[in-house]
Amino acid sequence: MASDTRPAAAEDRPARAGEEESTGISWLAALGGRLLRWWQSSLRVRVIVSTVVLGTVLTTLTGTLLYQRVAAGLVEQAVANAEVDAAREVQQAQELFDSTDRRDNVGLSATAFQTISQISPGAQGDERMVMLARSLDSDRDTLIAPLVSGPITATAVPRELREALQDNPNLQQVFVTQLPEGQVDAGDTVVMVASRVQIPRAGPYDLVLIYPMQREQEILDLVREWFLIGGLMLSLLVGGIGWLATRLVTEPVGQAAAVSQELARGELDERLPVRGTDELARLAMSFNTMADSLQHQIVQLEHLSQVQQRFVSDVSHELRTPLTTIRMAGEVLHMAREDFSAPVARSAELLYSELDRFGDLLDELLEISRYDSGTTVLQPRRGDLVALTREVVNGVEPLAERAGSPLRVHAGSPEVFVDMDGRRIARVLRNLVVNAIEHGEREPIDITVCRSEEIAVVTVRDRGVGLSPEDVERVFERFWRADPARVRSTGGTGLGLSIAREDARLHGGWLQATGRPGQGACFRLVLPLSQDIRLPEEPGAVPWEPERDPVPPAVATAHVREVV
Repeated sequence: MASDTRPAAAEDRPARAGEEESTGISWLAALGGRLLRWWQSSLRVRVIVSTVVLGTVLTTLTGTLLYQRVAAGLVEQAVANAEVDAAREVQQAQELFDSTDRRDNVGLSATAFQTISQISPGAQGDERMVMLARSLDSDRDTLIAPLVSGPITATAVPRELREALQDNPNLQQVFVTQLPEGQVDAGDTVVMVASRVQIPRAGPYDLVLIYPMQREQEILDLVREWFLIGGLMLSLLVGGIGWLATRLVTEPVGQAAAVSQELARGELDERLPVRGTDELARLAMSFNTMADSLQHQIVQLEHLSQVQQRFVSDVSHELRTPLTTIRMAGEVLHMAREDFSAPVARSAELLYSELDRFGDLLDELLEISRYDSGTTVLQPRRGDLVALTREVVNGVEPLAERAGSPLRVHAGSPEVFVDMDGRRIARVLRNLVVNAIEHGEREPIDITVCRSEEIAVVTVRDRGVGLSPEDVERVFERFWRADPARVRSTGGTGLGLSIAREDARLHGGWLQATGRPGQGACFRLVLPLSQDIRLPEEPGAVPWEPERDPVPPAVATAHVREVV
């Protein structure tokens, strides 16, 4: 059993590691997304962060340059002091060697040790280190062993320094270097000054004076600390200035945005406070002047709209009384048209049909005026949308037969119950089907009814003249016609589709159109099954799919079958 379990566990470990890595990446991506949204949504954050970053970069560059200049100045000063001091000490050591009267090995070694001991203490009490060793180019036998003062060994002096002295024995050779590994203070920066001295009977020797730069290093450390503190305080100061500057600018802008939102919500009395006489104050005054002008114009437009609505409503009502009288006279003339001559009889028929169209126009104008005034009341009842669709289709069947466009009804379910105002939805469907018949070019027209869990969809698809993208944008405008020169058989008023869309919106649904020139058009009615269901916002333009009726992506419709 163990042999079966171990491989599975071994396979699970990489999988768990991959899941943890994926989780970490997702968390970082989410954090990055939030930071990006924060960056994009706040002008103040962008200004402060940009100011602090630029200030930090400039401070860092300036501090680095200044630090390097200070360090270079300290090194130059230390080298200059070391050269002067070393020249003096070397001259003193040469005088001591020249004045000695002891020429034996022991005496010379004692004189060398005494000389090294005298020049080791610095002028200010600091210990300079000294090394005395036979020159590399000396051909005499060693009389004096290498002498070193201080916590170093002879290997602390680089061979390159002694070789440079060998090439130019009459000049001081200066090296600024660090003590190598193995020394007590390894890594400390020192100035080494090498000179040539002549010891009687012993020949040329290299005298190297080593000056520690501890004081200079302490100064540099102090300068670096103050640069860091000053840079941090300068960054905070720059950030504070950026915050103050953006607050002075963004606060009035934020107030303007808040007042603009209030104006957009209809609070036309909102205004910006005006403080001072600067640019922002002038901006606030200009904004308030603009708001006053907009309020005045909106009030005028509302008044004109009310006057227009009242005019349309009053005219429509007032025209109904004489229209009724004229209609009665027209019906009498129409019934007695057989007794008239042919021209008079034709005039009676035209009068009768145009009176019907005039009555329909008055009804639709009254309906539009109700929508404009907001007095339309929905009276929903539970009803079968499939049965209502079939009833509408049966009612316009004679018109379809005369136009030569067969009507075909499809349904995904025998019954689709919807909370609806049956009169209004029937009017919507009648307008859509009649419009399809008018532009169907004697091709079949498909009416499809389907549903999902929350919505019902009715599509009316024809294969006639179609709609261009520009026509789709304007098809629901009042009194708009795709082709004004087209001969119409139904005598529409130009308000049917506008009223149909308003009826759909009154039910909490959508009415959309799509099409292609020469391929037909499709109108889609989307209704919630219940008035308690709130549909999302109406989607944008629907792509044209010539092979099938376009269905909204959010709708999972059942399989559509033809009802015979």
